[in-house]
Amino acid sequence: MAKAKAAIPQVKDGGSGKWTSPAEVFKNIFTVNLGIKKSERVIVFTDLIHEGEEVSEDERKQREALREIARAVAEEGRKLCTTDYIEFPSVIGHGKEPPAEVWEAAFGPRAVAELVEKDILDRILLKEASKNELEEAVEVIKTLGKPPDAVVALSNYSTSHTRFRDFLTRCTRARYASMPLFDEGMITGAMTADWKQVARRTIKLAGLMNGADMAYVTSHNGTSISFSMKGREVKPDTGILTEPGTFGNLPAGEAYLAPLEGTAEGILILEWAPTGKLVEPVSLYVKGGRVVEVAGRGELASDLTKRIKENPLIGNIAELGVGTNDKASRPDNILETEKILGTVHMALGDNSSFGGTVCVPFHQDFIFFRPNLEVLKDGRKIELIIDGKPRF
Repeated sequence: MAKAKAAIPQVKDGGSGKWTSPAEVFKNIFTVNLGIKKSERVIVFTDLIHEGEEVSEDERKQREALREIARAVAEEGRKLCTTDYIEFPSVIGHGKEPPAEVWEAAFGPRAVAELVEKDILDRILLKEASKNELEEAVEVIKTLGKPPDAVVALSNYSTSHTRFRDFLTRCTRARYASMPLFDEGMITGAMTADWKQVARRTIKLAGLMNGADMAYVTSHNGTSISFSMKGREVKPDTGILTEPGTFGNLPAGEAYLAPLEGTAEGILILEWAPTGKLVEPVSLYVKGGRVVEVAGRGELASDLTKRIKENPLIGNIAELGVGTNDKASRPDNILETEKILGTVHMALGDNSSFGGTVCVPFHQDFIFFRPNLEVLKDGRKIELIIDGKPRF
């Protein structure tokens, strides 16, 4: 890890103005973002390239770098508290449940053995568990679980929208920092934000949005979509994860919600994939809350068409998010991209872990630059973003 650290220059911390190092940024994850005490236990984990998983040489290097970052974060954690480090083969997909060995590390062997005995765990891993089975799993975890106080999830594939994360934060009150696709560039960029300032901005925005009936998103590229927000809570992802049961990304900085299922209507013009700009735009036609047609050429269009045909729930309009981090700037990594101040992102697939009703092993975000965002609240429209310029 020494070689990787040497390649990362010191930068000015967004809050103090002082020069800081990667080790200090990693330390701040524990002390500032999660507020860890010496008596607490933290799990840090990452996923490895699965046998048979096809990756390019560039992606292989990125995944290897992420593994080194995860190890370095765990190393800093051991100086501050009890820190367990786990590596596991990737599940090859955002929103898929981590494997059983990770559940055992997080909840303890007795709880997992009981879930296996009751034939529930495999159904949860496949996202096929019934409501009664999920309720039974909650009771098992509450009774037999030995959870950590916090988790730092540095896997390539996101665990944010999983029952694993939901059970940890909602049932055991663990704090959870989700950091999929994290890379070195974020250490000198979005992670230097003044987290108190990001929190104030994000909470203010969530307050403006909460209680609204409808949302309207348009963009210069032809995107135009609307949907109901009734009954859905807008959640602030502030980077401050010190309270029991709190969950968010690092780097953080967004307000997000699950649109009311079945209400989204319009068209989304995708110009960016999660890790880079598309050669040609891809159009998603939305009716009754789901993508009903994918128009365009290239790998992304083909992949979405195939997935939605196999499982129409993958086309569910799952999330609206609004970026609030003024230190975020990169357009080529969705973990940071969706936090850029003045951007909007929309996601397809699963929203069951943050207020929605769709449970499916897929969740993918797409960014929209220079958007317009308005909400209908108390009978009047409120402009929140106009041509990418925040009005909050």
